[in-house]
Amino acid sequence: MTNTQSVEAQIAGSLLDIGAVALRPHQPFTWTSGIKSPIYCDNRLTMSYPEIRDLIAESFAAMIRETYPEADVIAGTATAGIPHAAFASQKLGLPMAYIRDKAKGHGKENQIEGLIKPGQKVVVIEDLISTGGSSIKAAQAVREAGAEPLAVLAIFSYQLDKAVQGFADAGIPLQTLSNYSALIDVAVKRGDIQPEDLELLQSWRKDPASFGNAE
Repeated sequence: MTNTQSVEAQIAGSLLDIGAVALRPHQPFTWTSGIKSPIYCDNRLTMSYPEIRDLIAESFAAMIRETYPEADVIAGTATAGIPHAAFASQKLGLPMAYIRDKAKGHGKENQIEGLIKPGQKVVVIEDLISTGGSSIKAAQAVREAGAEPLAVLAIFSYQLDKAVQGFADAGIPLQTLSNYSALIDVAVKRGDIQPEDLELLQSWRKDPASFGNAE
């Protein structure tokens, strides 16, 4: 994709505009895991903004055309990755499927809905990468179906070391349209956060577990 940095910044700005991402360095959010975080991300909101969801879809499509032109199927993760996989696959004219976090407990007990055939090359689309565990699990489900996961693509990543290491260990490429570093840069330039909060925000990415001690 050309001009990657501007795409990162444009999407970061769009997420901030609609409140899909919020930054609170001095009043951290609490994740389900108990970790204190200065950032909250809910990319589901992008579905309600046609221009932004189209920007995301076209950015995914451009990334796939350039980097993974051999892709046979676009697969979304349930549930947040499903709409973005649908939008991108429509632009690419490719089949679409989606992947549950686990097999259904009834009917055909499918984990993959839609059609992914053995030998096909699949791009998995996710909305958000935190620790990466669920996205890696989805890509592994593609492997278990006899297909090849080319990569996981996501709208946004917190850039946590745990996720980077997890994808490397699984041998699955990860690419995102925007990320935590780009978001902070845009937020500072726009005045959404103060320059003196930069160090605090950057320290969280390096060691999330310690952030709860920050005042």
